[in-house]
Amino acid sequence: MLPKCNSVKNTKSGANGNRKQCYYCRNLDCKTKTFMLDYSYKACAYGMAERIVEMAINGSGIRDIARVLKI
Repeated sequence: MLPKCNSVKNTKSGANGNRKQCYYCRNLDCKTKTFMLDYSYKACAYGMAERIVEMAINGSGIRDIARVLKI
């Protein structure tokens, strides 16, 4: 998945501890500078934090959130 800016100006930026490729967005207006295309944990994927917070505000518990989002 591309960063929020949907830019194609991306370069490789090393790897994390699990040998997953990291990328760096070279767009000057981009707020998400580093990202990965394939996360080891689904909870770290792009957009997941907003969904978790939204469900928590609406009264969902931790186990309910994990079950619904399959994380």
